Amino acid sequence: MNALAAFPINSKWPAQHPERLQLYSLPTPNGVKVSIMLEELGLPYEAHKVSFETQDQLSPEFLSLNPNNKIPAIIDPNGPSGQPLALFESGAILIYLAEKTSQLLSEDPATRYETLQWLMFQMAGIGPMFGQVGFFNKFAGKAYEDKRPRDRYAAESRRLLDVLEKRLLGRTWIMGDEYSIADIATFPWIRNLIGFYESGDLVGIADFPNVLRVLDGFVARPAVIRGLNIPA
Repeated sequence: MNALAAFPINSKWPAQHPERLQLYSLPTPNGVKVSIMLEELGLPYEAHKVSFETQDQLSPEFLSLNPNNKIPAIIDPNGPSGQPLALFESGAILIYLAEKTSQLLSEDPATRYETLQWLMFQMAGIGPMFGQVGFFNKFAGKAYEDKRPRDRYAAESRRLLDVLEKRLLGRTWIMGDEYSIADIATFPWIRNLIGFYESGDLVGIADFPNVLRVLDGFVARPAVIRGLNIPA
Protein backbone atom coordinates (compact mmCIF):
# COMPACT_ATOMS: atom_id res chain seq x y z
CA MET A 1 0.00 0.00 0.00
CA ASN A 2 1.22 3.52 -0.84
CA ALA A 3 1.73 5.25 2.50
CA LEU A 4 1.63 8.64 0.78
CA ALA A 5 -1.90 8.19 -0.58
CA ALA A 6 -3.40 9.62 2.61
CA PHE A 7 -1.56 12.93 2.19
CA PRO A 8 -3.36 15.56 0.06
CA ILE A 9 -0.03 16.98 -1.13
CA ASN A 10 0.49 13.77 -3.12
CA SER A 11 -2.32 14.80 -5.48
CA LYS A 12 -0.40 17.92 -6.59
CA TRP A 13 3.07 16.39 -6.47
CA PRO A 14 2.56 12.67 -7.17
CA ALA A 15 5.38 10.48 -5.92
CA GLN A 16 7.14 8.46 -8.59
CA HIS A 17 8.99 6.61 -5.82
CA PRO A 18 6.59 6.47 -2.87
CA GLU A 19 8.95 4.29 -0.88
CA ARG A 20 11.46 7.15 -0.72
CA LEU A 21 11.48 10.18 1.53
CA GLN A 22 9.63 13.04 -0.20
CA LEU A 23 11.10 16.57 -0.17
CA TYR A 24 9.02 19.62 -1.06
CA SER A 25 11.38 22.53 -1.46
CA LEU A 26 13.19 25.18 -3.50
CA PRO A 27 16.91 26.10 -3.60
CA THR A 28 16.73 28.85 -0.96
CA PRO A 29 19.02 28.94 2.10
CA ASN A 30 16.39 27.13 4.18
CA GLY A 31 15.47 24.76 1.39
CA VAL A 32 18.98 23.59 0.63
CA LYS A 33 19.65 22.77 4.26
CA VAL A 34 17.53 19.66 3.81
CA SER A 35 18.69 18.70 0.31
CA ILE A 36 22.31 19.03 1.45
CA MET A 37 21.54 16.96 4.55
CA LEU A 38 19.94 14.24 2.45
CA GLU A 39 22.90 14.21 0.06
CA GLU A 40 25.36 14.01 2.95
CA LEU A 41 23.44 11.10 4.47
CA GLY A 42 22.95 9.25 1.20
CA LEU A 43 19.27 8.64 1.96
CA PRO A 44 17.08 7.88 -1.07
CA TYR A 45 14.63 10.71 -1.63
CA GLU A 46 12.44 12.33 -4.24
CA ALA A 47 12.46 16.12 -4.64
CA HIS A 48 9.45 18.21 -5.65
CA LYS A 49 9.79 21.85 -6.63
CA VAL A 50 7.48 24.25 -4.77
CA SER A 51 7.49 27.25 -7.09
CA PHE A 52 7.09 30.68 -5.54
CA GLU A 53 6.40 32.11 -9.01
CA THR A 54 3.12 30.21 -9.19
CA GLN A 55 2.55 30.51 -5.40
CA ASP A 56 2.64 26.76 -4.90
CA GLN A 57 3.37 27.40 -1.23
CA LEU A 58 -0.14 28.85 -0.85
CA SER A 59 -1.92 25.95 -2.51
CA PRO A 60 -4.30 23.88 -0.37
CA GLU A 61 -2.18 20.82 -1.04
CA PHE A 62 1.00 22.40 0.32
CA LEU A 63 -0.83 24.03 3.24
CA SER A 64 -2.11 20.59 4.21
CA LEU A 65 1.53 19.68 4.88
CA ASN A 66 2.77 23.01 6.22
CA PRO A 67 0.10 25.47 7.41
CA ASN A 68 2.87 28.07 7.75
CA ASN A 69 3.28 28.02 3.92
CA LYS A 70 7.09 27.87 4.04
CA ILE A 71 9.55 25.47 2.44
CA PRO A 72 11.04 22.99 3.06
CA ALA A 73 8.76 20.18 4.19
CA ILE A 74 9.13 16.42 4.04
CA ILE A 75 7.17 13.22 4.29
CA ASP A 76 9.10 10.17 5.41
CA PRO A 77 7.05 7.07 4.47
CA ASN A 78 9.25 5.08 6.84
CA GLY A 79 9.06 7.23 9.94
CA PRO A 80 9.07 6.20 13.61
CA SER A 81 7.58 2.75 14.21
CA GLY A 82 7.38 2.34 10.43
CA GLN A 83 4.62 4.91 10.11
CA PRO A 84 4.75 7.89 7.69
CA LEU A 85 5.83 11.17 9.24
CA ALA A 86 5.27 14.68 7.84
CA LEU A 87 7.50 17.51 9.05
CA PHE A 88 8.08 21.19 8.34
CA GLU A 89 10.66 23.69 9.71
CA SER A 90 14.18 23.10 8.42
CA GLY A 91 15.76 22.87 11.88
CA ALA A 92 13.31 20.20 13.03
CA ILE A 93 13.90 18.26 9.80
CA LEU A 94 17.69 18.37 10.26
CA ILE A 95 17.38 17.02 13.81
CA TYR A 96 14.98 14.30 12.71
CA LEU A 97 17.21 13.12 9.86
CA ALA A 98 20.29 13.20 12.08
CA GLU A 99 18.56 11.07 14.71
CA LYS A 100 17.06 8.73 12.10
CA THR A 101 20.52 7.91 10.76
CA SER A 102 22.71 8.56 13.83
CA GLN A 103 24.83 10.92 11.73
CA LEU A 104 25.91 14.58 11.90
CA LEU A 105 24.64 15.04 15.46
CA SER A 106 26.72 13.63 18.28
CA GLU A 107 25.17 11.05 20.58
CA ASP A 108 27.28 12.38 23.45
CA PRO A 109 24.76 14.47 25.43
CA ALA A 110 27.01 17.46 26.07
CA THR A 111 28.19 17.70 22.45
CA ARG A 112 24.66 17.09 21.19
CA TYR A 113 23.22 20.01 23.12
CA GLU A 114 26.11 22.28 22.18
CA THR A 115 25.44 21.45 18.52
CA LEU A 116 21.73 22.18 18.97
CA GLN A 117 22.70 25.48 20.58
CA TRP A 118 24.48 26.55 17.40
CA LEU A 119 21.64 25.26 15.26
CA MET A 120 19.28 27.53 17.23
CA PHE A 121 21.75 30.40 16.83
CA GLN A 122 21.26 30.09 13.09
CA MET A 123 17.50 29.61 13.26
CA ALA A 124 16.85 32.52 15.62
CA GLY A 125 19.56 34.94 14.53
CA ILE A 126 21.41 34.41 11.28
CA GLY A 127 18.41 33.38 9.18
CA PRO A 128 16.01 36.17 10.17
CA MET A 129 18.64 38.93 10.22
CA PHE A 130 20.27 38.00 6.92
CA GLY A 131 16.83 37.80 5.34
CA GLN A 132 16.07 41.34 6.45
CA VAL A 133 19.40 42.58 5.10
CA GLY A 134 18.56 40.95 1.79
CA PHE A 135 15.20 42.69 1.61
CA PHE A 136 16.54 46.15 2.39
CA ASN A 137 19.71 45.84 0.32
CA LYS A 138 18.53 44.05 -2.81
CA PHE A 139 14.76 44.22 -3.05
CA ALA A 140 12.06 46.78 -2.27
CA GLY A 141 14.01 48.28 0.59
CA LYS A 142 16.35 49.91 -1.90
CA ALA A 143 13.66 52.46 -2.67
CA TYR A 144 13.37 53.57 0.96
CA GLU A 145 14.97 56.93 1.53
CA ASP A 146 15.30 56.17 5.23
CA LYS A 147 18.30 53.81 5.49
CA ARG A 148 17.98 53.22 9.22
CA PRO A 149 16.17 49.87 8.85
CA ARG A 150 18.81 48.58 6.43
CA ASP A 151 21.64 49.81 8.63
CA ARG A 152 20.07 48.27 11.75
CA TYR A 153 19.89 44.82 10.17
CA ALA A 154 23.35 45.18 8.64
CA ALA A 155 24.79 46.03 12.06
CA GLU A 156 23.06 43.06 13.68
CA SER A 157 24.22 40.76 10.87
CA ARG A 158 27.76 41.97 11.39
CA ARG A 159 27.47 41.27 15.12
CA LEU A 160 26.30 37.72 14.41
CA LEU A 161 29.15 37.19 11.97
CA ASP A 162 31.57 38.32 14.67
CA VAL A 163 30.15 35.74 17.08
CA LEU A 164 30.64 33.05 14.43
CA GLU A 165 34.10 34.35 13.53
CA LYS A 166 35.27 33.93 17.11
CA ARG A 167 33.70 30.50 17.37
CA LEU A 168 35.54 29.30 14.26
CA LEU A 169 38.97 30.47 15.41
CA GLY A 170 41.16 27.37 15.42
CA ARG A 171 38.25 25.13 14.40
CA THR A 172 37.60 23.31 11.14
CA TRP A 173 33.84 23.44 11.65
CA ILE A 174 31.47 25.01 14.14
CA MET A 175 31.82 21.99 16.44
CA GLY A 176 35.55 21.58 15.88
CA ASP A 177 36.80 18.69 13.79
CA GLU A 178 33.33 17.20 13.33
CA TYR A 179 31.05 18.46 10.55
CA SER A 180 27.47 18.66 11.80
CA ILE A 181 23.94 19.92 11.25
CA ALA A 182 25.08 23.26 12.71
CA ASP A 183 27.27 23.80 9.63
CA ILE A 184 24.56 22.60 7.24
CA ALA A 185 22.14 25.11 8.76
CA THR A 186 24.52 28.06 8.87
CA PHE A 187 26.64 28.21 5.75
CA PRO A 188 23.91 28.32 3.09
CA TRP A 189 22.89 31.61 4.71
CA ILE A 190 26.47 32.96 4.67
CA ARG A 191 26.71 32.01 1.00
CA ASN A 192 23.39 33.70 0.25
CA LEU A 193 24.33 36.87 2.13
CA ILE A 194 27.41 37.34 -0.03
CA GLY A 195 26.01 36.00 -3.30
CA PHE A 196 22.29 36.34 -3.93
CA TYR A 197 21.75 39.19 -1.46
CA GLU A 198 24.89 41.03 -2.65
CA SER A 199 25.46 42.23 0.90
CA GLY A 200 29.07 41.20 1.52
CA ASP A 201 30.41 44.74 1.33
CA LEU A 202 27.53 46.09 3.40
CA VAL A 203 28.38 43.84 6.35
CA GLY A 204 32.15 43.97 5.80
CA ILE A 205 32.51 40.27 5.13
CA ALA A 206 36.26 40.61 4.53
CA ASP A 207 36.63 41.27 8.26
CA PHE A 208 35.65 37.67 8.99
CA PRO A 209 38.39 35.45 7.51
CA ASN A 210 37.48 32.38 9.56
CA VAL A 211 33.90 32.54 8.33
CA LEU A 212 35.11 32.80 4.74
CA ARG A 213 37.61 29.96 5.23
CA VAL A 214 34.96 27.58 6.52
CA LEU A 215 32.48 28.71 3.87
CA ASP A 216 35.03 27.76 1.20
CA GLY A 217 35.38 24.31 2.73
CA PHE A 218 31.63 23.92 2.97
CA VAL A 219 30.80 24.78 -0.65
CA ALA A 220 33.58 22.45 -1.88
CA ARG A 221 31.93 19.37 -0.37
CA PRO A 222 30.47 17.12 -3.10
CA ALA A 223 27.17 16.67 -1.22
CA VAL A 224 26.85 20.45 -0.83
CA ILE A 225 27.53 21.02 -4.52
CA ARG A 226 24.72 18.60 -5.36
CA GLY A 227 22.33 19.80 -2.68
CA LEU A 228 22.59 23.48 -3.60
CA ASN A 229 20.80 22.78 -6.89
CA ILE A 230 17.93 20.65 -5.62
CA PRO A 231 15.15 20.75 -6.65
CA ALA A 232 16.37 21.65 -10.11
